[in-house]
Amino acid sequence: MKVDRAAVYDLLAEYGGLIDAAKYDEWLGLFAEECRYQIVPRENYDRGLPAALIFCDSRAVLEDRIRALREANKYNIHTDRHIIGLPRMFDNGLAVEAPFAVYQTDQEGETRLFATGLYCDRLVFFDHRLKICDKLILLDTFAVPSLLATPL
Repeated sequence: MKVDRAAVYDLLAEYGGLIDAAKYDEWLGLFAEECRYQIVPRENYDRGLPAALIFCDSRAVLEDRIRALREANKYNIHTDRHIIGLPRMFDNGLAVEAPFAVYQTDQEGETRLFATGLYCDRLVFFDHRLKICDKLILLDTFAVPSLLATPL
């Protein structure tokens, strides 16, 4: 079955929009029950090194991460803005790559580029809806300017 390009665009737009609106429970709903979410610096990926900055090997681990974000992240209050580029689709649309940039604005109104990279997603159909089963986030650099708390 070939995935409709518009459905992929919608999924990526919803992904970024839900994070930016801090609607993390709805964001979690974009993931399949059996999923993986990892953030890997490109340097590690290119060298075949397995170290990830964040590695969640199940939806339960993702849920724990969001719970910790809500309960512990009180000192880096900011808003995010995801800019997601046009995706390239492979494997009938079930594999997707899309460049991204995330900007953060602090409480004083200062906006800065926080992270850039590439989303590498594997998608599945569940109840006639696309879900993310594997999200590899390749960061362009190892150095992020501050705490990596909110999802990328």
